[in-house]
Amino acid sequence: MFDRPGHGIEAVLVSLDFGEPDYAESLEEMQQLVASAGVAARALIKGKRERPDAALFAGRGKVAEIADTVTANHAPLVIFNHELSPVQERNLEQRLKCRVVDRTSLILDIFAQRARSHEGKLQVELAQLEHLATRLVRGWSHLERQKGGIGLRGPGETQLETDRRLLAKRVKVLKEKLTRVRRQREVQRRARSRANVLSVSLVGYTNAGKSTLFNRLARADAYAADQLFATLDTTTRRMHMTNGNAVVLSDTVGFIRRLPHTLVAAFRATLEETARADLLLHVVDASSVTRDAQIAAVNEVLSEIGAEEIPQLLVYNKIDRTRIPPRIERDEYGRIARVWISAESGEGLSLLRLALEEYASGALHQAEFNKSPAAA
Repeated sequence: MFDRPGHGIEAVLVSLDFGEPDYAESLEEMQQLVASAGVAARALIKGKRERPDAALFAGRGKVAEIADTVTANHAPLVIFNHELSPVQERNLEQRLKCRVVDRTSLILDIFAQRARSHEGKLQVELAQLEHLATRLVRGWSHLERQKGGIGLRGPGETQLETDRRLLAKRVKVLKEKLTRVRRQREVQRRARSRANVLSVSLVGYTNAGKSTLFNRLARADAYAADQLFATLDTTTRRMHMTNGNAVVLSDTVGFIRRLPHTLVAAFRATLEETARADLLLHVVDASSVTRDAQIAAVNEVLSEIGAEEIPQLLVYNKIDRTRIPPRIERDEYGRIARVWISAESGEGLSLLRLALEEYASGALHQAEFNKSPAAA
């Protein structure tokens, strides 16, 4: 039985190469995740394998190397840059004599640290409990202690059965609360639709600069930082264009490669704001060498939540870190498809506002046409 790590703990990192083309980027991203979680990395263990070991994920020799490194650094935690099965996690903890955390658990911990709103906390707790449900066999949860314990266990019920029953009950309560949140959002969306207000959602890879851009466009004060998953809670503000049109702009959680499915499912209430938007501002870090892979990762999640058909405007941000000038690029139909800007310095923001006004005018014209008797 090992306690979950707290903020500021030291850890040994493990990242194995199974021949993936994005291994180097994945390794760099893992180190950013660890730093975002407030964990101090004391050592990094790397290695190559054809496939994961069924029992230990890494080979016995590599596990022995990890154990020696843990002992030498007095590290109470090992973080794997991979998704471990419950059996692999339990076997590794028995061999290493310390807490073992996989990539999914690390991201869940970051989300737990960053959630601020009531809705965000509900969604994070749901994701954590659904992830924990697969690991109750380890027997270290003892969920009944949160409820008093005595009188909760049924006749002949084991500790594991009690934990599972309490967990299932809490998951049901959380899902009911999030259903009410979803209904409230639906009412708000219908009101905006009746008022012919364009709904625009900022989406993009984590740390692409969405919140900084949101603050610039909406003159808001949403939290923005140079770290992964700085924003978890959706923030919405109304913008008024110079042509008189109104736009509702929403800042959403950033995406990442191999985003845990438990998080996608738990954050469905928030992500539905994206799935029901009229336009997506897909913010891309123009200075990243892996920007094409990041665009693909974002589009994969958008497809998973049913938002793949929503029109996108690609916003290449952080041009202040490159030699790229601010500019607009149009597609073969003359529509604005890409805008190059810097939310930090303000370069190109006038071009982005122009693109939004152009899209809003076209969308409003189409909506009025659809309501006209001629369209019917």
